[in-house]
Amino acid sequence: MKPIAKVYTAILFLFLFAPIVIMLVFSFNSGNSLSVLSGFSTYWYKELFHDANTLGALRNTLILALCAAILSTIMGTAAAVGMNKLRSKYMKAAMNTVTNLPMVNPEIITGISLMLMFVFAGRLMGMATSLNFGTILIAHITFCLPYVILQVLPKLRQMDKALPEAAMDLGCTPFRAFLKVELPEILPGVLTGMIMAFTLSLDDFVISYFTSGNGFETLPIRIYNMTKKTVTPKMYALATIIFFVILLLLLITNLMDDDAVRERKAQRRGAKSKAAQASGKKHKPLSDRGRKVLAGSVLGVAAVLILVVSVAGGSDTLELNVYNWGEYISDGSDGSLDTVKAFESWYEETYGEKVHVNYTTYASNEDMYAKLKSGAVSYDVIIPSDYMIARLANEDMLLPLNFDNIPNYQYIEDQFRGLYYDPDDTYSIPYTYGVVGVIYDANQVDEADAGGWDLMWNPKYKGKILQFNNSRDAFGTAMYRAGIDVNTTDKSQWEAALQALLEQRPLVKAYVMDEIYNALESGEAAIGAYYAGDYFTMLDAQADDVDLQFYYPDPTNYFIDAMCIPSCCENKELAEVFINFMLSQETAVANAEYIYYASPNSLVYNDETYQEDMGEEAMEILYPEGVNFSEEYNKLAYRNLDDEMLSYMNSLWENLKIN
Repeated sequence: MKPIAKVYTAILFLFLFAPIVIMLVFSFNSGNSLSVLSGFSTYWYKELFHDANTLGALRNTLILALCAAILSTIMGTAAAVGMNKLRSKYMKAAMNTVTNLPMVNPEIITGISLMLMFVFAGRLMGMATSLNFGTILIAHITFCLPYVILQVLPKLRQMDKALPEAAMDLGCTPFRAFLKVELPEILPGVLTGMIMAFTLSLDDFVISYFTSGNGFETLPIRIYNMTKKTVTPKMYALATIIFFVILLLLLITNLMDDDAVRERKAQRRGAKSKAAQASGKKHKPLSDRGRKVLAGSVLGVAAVLILVVSVAGGSDTLELNVYNWGEYISDGSDGSLDTVKAFESWYEETYGEKVHVNYTTYASNEDMYAKLKSGAVSYDVIIPSDYMIARLANEDMLLPLNFDNIPNYQYIEDQFRGLYYDPDDTYSIPYTYGVVGVIYDANQVDEADAGGWDLMWNPKYKGKILQFNNSRDAFGTAMYRAGIDVNTTDKSQWEAALQALLEQRPLVKAYVMDEIYNALESGEAAIGAYYAGDYFTMLDAQADDVDLQFYYPDPTNYFIDAMCIPSCCENKELAEVFINFMLSQETAVANAEYIYYASPNSLVYNDETYQEDMGEEAMEILYPEGVNFSEEYNKLAYRNLDDEMLSYMNSLWENLKIN
């Protein structure tokens, strides 16, 4: 049995640590692919330390994790001491059950319920914004507390109960007896609980996503939102650094545990002497390590209080809250313009006042809508898609724009005005636009097969086709292929589209969204429908043996994303100044070059430097000649379906995924 046990152990360790090894290796990849190793380089580590936004998110994450760990350790230790002293076994069982609830409860339930509680409390107190640093800190303390309690309780139960009693018999107060007798005994559990709380807080995404407010983006949220474009090996470099820091912490903890075991053995041999020391003046009853931990905890609490006060305190600096798609603005990486910092500097130079932009991101229109609808956070500028703008306007969730504050609106071309989602151009200013096309690997796909939607239903490429993992776009591919109106309310036509998707199902390798990047870049898949601008992002990262090509099937989807001001805006004039800045030539060109989407701004399209930087192929694909955008858009764009049709479409989608 021993050889089998060794093989099993080896397989187990391989399963656990192989992903970490792969991450470490690819952090030194000279290319920007996450699946194809091009060579060894420290380039991504250098890039990491020049990425102010990622380092800012890391700073926020470390501050949050440290605050949550310190406070949950203090509160959890106190709770464990109280639970250990309970006399009633029923009360103990009840407290244990309550303690375990946050651990067994799904994180998404915890996150949503905490968000609703914070919104309810915020409205009771008349607060315009319910979510902030304080709410995310409370949320992290909530799920960290049980882990601290479960680490400290066993240490309390192992401890000789006579020690604190003897100390109090000899004149110690209960608190003094705890500090000088109990705390040294349970210190290993306290430290282990603190480290667990720190790592859990550092890693959390779901609860943070629902309870974070403006301007406080944690690293997991940033990485999640980066998938709008693609995650580069820069994140692998950061994860590698974090892994080794955590590994170092664990090694230190294990060494401290060994020291603590030796100390406890020595202490138990002289328990009576220890109790006498607790009330006497001759010896230090708390070890140097214990005193340092205690002092560090006190300083940590002080730091937390100072931080909370500084975050909550007032300031003469103006605040602007911008809510945008992830990776949808030039952020200073790769030598690009840092739009947010540029606006802050420009505003101070122009108006003589300081402004701070709280820039946060979302992953989908629906995520953005849910956050706005909840009233949890107020935003000044949002950039939703066309159909969502129509929905927000219908529900009175947008403010009309004052175009006197947005003179650069004159550069928006006429064909992008007066479209269905905002027919009177009251609420929105177009930011980018695009068309859905088909991306394929010319090394795996015959050129004769390309050119229409049929390529995605071609049985020759079974297991190499990627389909959209959202109902609207997936049904859209089937409906465009069959010549069905994508906004029809005829349920029989939706059922016909479902049947086409069911026929395609055996051919599909996977239903994806941003996972399409790695799959096509590495050659794991050969065909997928996606947005034109993202094709050029894939070109930059494709493997040497991959030859990605692009075409527009006819008909296909046209879409627009536009800048709007939500009704929860607290500084409308400043928001309009920001929108106007986004339309200025330097900023608009920088954003268009960074995100690769087409711009409705004539200052961009007519800029010679922009045309040269993008290249002939990109200009031909993004700005196809002879296409009347407004005419095609009005025929082919998605409209906002009513609740009944949305529900019906989603039920059909569920049937497809189940089958």
